[in-house]
Amino acid sequence: MNKSEKFDARLQDLAVFAKVISHPARLAILEYLSKTPGCISGDISDYLPLSRTTVSQHLKALRDLGLIHGEIDGLKINYCLCSSSIKKYMQLFEEFFAPVQASDVVCDPKQQ
Repeated sequence: MNKSEKFDARLQDLAVFAKVISHPARLAILEYLSKTPGCISGDISDYLPLSRTTVSQHLKALRDLGLIHGEIDGLKINYCLCSSSIKKYMQLFEEFFAPVQASDVVCDPKQQ
């Protein structure tokens, strides 16, 4: 058992989500797909300053978490956002950060 397994499932889910979206290329892919109704993986590679192989690795991480879906169309794969999965993770983040944001604790000595 690794130490992260000692935390509740909600925190583990948030940590996995945060890890997946922590790379700017993955954020760029999500942003690109949000502006593109259906997208071929080659189009994404053209949009990012990365090789197709690297883009494919980032797409796999997003797909494995369920943030995107890929549908095979001949030799190409059309990717799209999975809104239900994105909504799930956004809700988890909002629930987690609500008490943090509402906290009155001030740690900045300039504000005390």
